[in-house]
Amino acid sequence: MLQVNVNLDINEKLFIKNPQETALGRRIIEYSVVLFDEVGFENFTFRKLAERIHSTEASIYRYFENKHYLFIYLVNWYWEWMRFRVTFFTMNIPAPQDKLKSALRAIVDTSRKSTSVDFIDTEVLHRIVVTEGPKAYHKKNVDEENKYGFFLAYKMLCAKIADIIIEIKPAYPYPRALASMLLESANNNIYFAEHLPRLTDIKFGAEYLDQVVEMLFSFAFGCLQMNESGQEL
Repeated sequence: MLQVNVNLDINEKLFIKNPQETALGRRIIEYSVVLFDEVGFENFTFRKLAERIHSTEASIYRYFENKHYLFIYLVNWYWEWMRFRVTFFTMNIPAPQDKLKSALRAIVDTSRKSTSVDFIDTEVLHRIVVTEGPKAYHKKNVDEENKYGFFLAYKMLCAKIADIIIEIKPAYPYPRALASMLLESANNNIYFAEHLPRLTDIKFGAEYLDQVVEMLFSFAFGCLQMNESGQEL
């Protein structure tokens, strides 16, 4: 089991004071995940969060300018946590096809609750990323926020997967597109299996995440036109 003292490097433009460095800040993060999951982005307010943590709105504003920045912070935290896990579980794996399989399994398993993180329920955060995550970047001022590096964590995660794809097949023309497709497919099919089953072939149940991993293997190696041993089909 992965055990780590999690203190991820999040874009400092998203916060006024780093919430990971204080007990109050970590409580803000912990309960904002819970509240976003309960009420959704539109109904989330700092007043409701303050009531939940038995503090004041002013104390939350000392950490975050507004709920949008707090929300993007949480999404960035999830992306950074996933990138950390992919890096950890692909270390010292020489064969690139085995490395890609380990990376894809790490991506899917990030949706599970982690006992390694004491102040964020990663399973709930994953649910938020799936249901609300696109609101972080499907918006009119996305280009402006992109200049501030708000989505760099996601780009770096995609780049890490793309680098493994290039290791497998250097001439493959769409490594970043395939990487982002695999990431989105993982989240979408987990969600579809639970809520919209006619949109996926994944059968929701005890082993459904393993089905998602196998599906991603099929997508990845099918696009690369190779089997899982790295041989051309």
